[in-house]
Parts: sequence; structure tokens; C-alpha cells
Amino acid sequence: MLPVVPPIAELVAPVGWQVVDCLSDLHLEAGTPQALALLERYLDGTPADAVLLLGDLFEVWVGDDALDEPGSFEARCAEVLARAARRRPLYFMHGNRDFLVGRDFARRTGVQLLADPTVLDFGGRRWLLSHGDALCLDDVDYQRFRAVARDPAWQARLLARPLHERRATGRSARAESEARKHDGSAAYADVDAAAARAWLQAAGADTLVHGHTHRPAEHDLEAGLRRVVLTDWDLEAQPPRAGLLRLSERGAECVALAGPG
Repeated sequence: MLPVVPPIAELVAPVGWQVVDCLSDLHLEAGTPQALALLERYLDGTPADAVLLLGDLFEVWVGDDALDEPGSFEARCAEVLARAARRRPLYFMHGNRDFLVGRDFARRTGVQLLADPTVLDFGGRRWLLSHGDALCLDDVDYQRFRAVARDPAWQARLLARPLHERRATGRSARAESEARKHDGSAAYADVDAAAARAWLQAAGADTLVHGHTHRPAEHDLEAGLRRVVLTDWDLEAQPPRAGLLRLSERGAECVALAGPG
């Protein structure tokens, strides 16, 4: 059976764009403020004409109303993004951790929401962009959850709960995830190659750029197709990790912001 290909949106770069940066899996949270500080420094100094944030910008996002809490970490993140969005276009694609980011967040930050997947038409090439979680088909339990969590009615019911309850649920989910990582019980599926090829062929693109798996690499998908996996950010790792993929007329270049290179 052929893999199902979702609707594919398109972002056509303006003529003046020469450099586009792609980042994902920063997992920003209050407990690791150094990641937000690094993002702020990067946004202040990048030569990119546009920045594409391809999911899991936040470790957890419990609703846009978190921006209304004075002094909240979410409000601080929004300030950083809003300042950057006044200088160059910023785009955000939902990940598996921050699928509740909504239109109020976009309005207040100036960040533009991107559908998953989206084709970027830039520099005479078509780049297919995705967070990547929808392509990890072997993770059957997660795919079931994803189908529920992306349902607007389910999200509306969740967002109707008090903010403090949603924060508690988010902390519990994060603690459970961390426990699985440390005890070795977490098993992460990789992107399904056949599905990736089907998406690329439907999009008329030769390169898929995604995150989610935390396995930065370049993979040959045969027939002139490939996928490039973005690095996650973890400044507490040894060595620390943080970086991006820079697209230009020369192609794609990995740029390290922390760690070796």
C-alpha cells in the first residue's frame, strides 16, 4: 500500500532572500535559560533573510494564555521572538511538544505559522520542510496520539481547563518522558523511508529537511532524493549541542552554535 501523503503547503521565497536558516528541537524551558539566551544571541546576529523554526521550539506549550502571566517564561520567549520578527520574517511549524501554539501566539510575536509539511521554493530549488514526527510510522502509539492531539475539538477541551492544571499535566508528561530516557525504556522510531520518498515526489522536491528524531545526519533515499535531519539543542550535553541548517544558492550547510565545529 502506498504511503498517505498529506496536503503540502508552499512558501515561495521573495526574490531578495539569499540565506534561510532552519532550526528545530530547541526544547526551550524555564529550567534551561541558557538555550533561550543562545537563541536570542543567534537571532541578533544571523545573516539569514528568514528563520524557519520547524517544531519543538518549546519543551512544552500548554496554551497561548500562558503569555498573559506576568514574568512567565513563555512571555519572555515571546518578547525575544517579537523583537526578532521585526527585523526579518520568522516562521513556526508545530512539533510534537508545542502543537498547542495558536494564532494568539502568532499575533503577539509576529511569527508566521507554517503547515506541516511545507515546500520552500527558494534559490531555484524546492525544499520539503516538516517537523518529522508524522513520518515516524513505526511509532504506532504515538501516531494514534498525534491523530487525537491535532483534532481541534480535543484541543478546545484541553484548553478549556484551567492554566494551572495544564501546567501540572505538562510537568507530569515531561517527568515521565525524562524517566523513560534515563531508564532506557524509550525507543524512538525513525522516519519511514518509503513515506519520505512519497512526500518528496508529491512535492516535486529532492530534499526533505526535518527534526524530531534528534539524530542529525544526511540520508540517501535513492533516485536523487535525500533527507537532512536537523540537530536538537542540548546545552547540558557533553559536548553541548546547538545548531542549524543554512540554505543558500550554494546548497545546505550545517552551522554549529555550540559544541565541536
